[in-house]
Amino acid sequence: MSDKRGEHMLQEENGTKKRAFSFYNNQMLSFLNELMQEFIIDQDMMFISTADSDGNCDTSFRSGGKGFVKIINEHILIYPEYKGNGVMSSLGNIIENPHIGLLFLDFFEHKIGLHVNGKAKIIEHERLSSLNITEAYLNKIESEEGQKAERWVVIEVEEAYIHCSKHIPHLKRADYEMDQSDGKKVKRGSGDFFKAKQSKHNF
Repeated sequence: MSDKRGEHMLQEENGTKKRAFSFYNNQMLSFLNELMQEFIIDQDMMFISTADSDGNCDTSFRSGGKGFVKIINEHILIYPEYKGNGVMSSLGNIIENPHIGLLFLDFFEHKIGLHVNGKAKIIEHERLSSLNITEAYLNKIESEEGQKAERWVVIEVEEAYIHCSKHIPHLKRADYEMDQSDGKKVKRGSGDFFKAKQSKHNF
């Protein structure tokens, strides 16, 4: 777990030390309690942050079916890596630097968030059985993710704490196939939505 030197220095300078330590003592855990576990398995998306060995950061987004992040126990969770663009920036960072941050945000019901920080490692899908998983749970994972997951990120939880509802917008789920205004089908975003390839040729 980080010694939080930067945080403590700024708390001292800005007179927030007492408030911050109240948060550490009352809101932060080094494991996932039952309510946190229930919250995680009810989510279908999250944001992840990683950095390479030089500290260069990357933030990414992961989503899947509800419960795509699996709880192994109060100290371990895993999430699947699906086929993507082949860059593997987050996984590459994890190989260099295991520290990872996850942010789960519920925009739709509770309007609340959960931070989970810890250390990550990568295992291939075929090696899931090497984790301490019951055969029944392993079969459940296989039935839900077996055809999609190429590999898994395993996270050892070091910190888990709330992201309060202040400034989290309350959103409504949309039908991605239909424009809400007139019911017409709308085109999904393409891999070059921002015309990066075209912009490269202009310079």
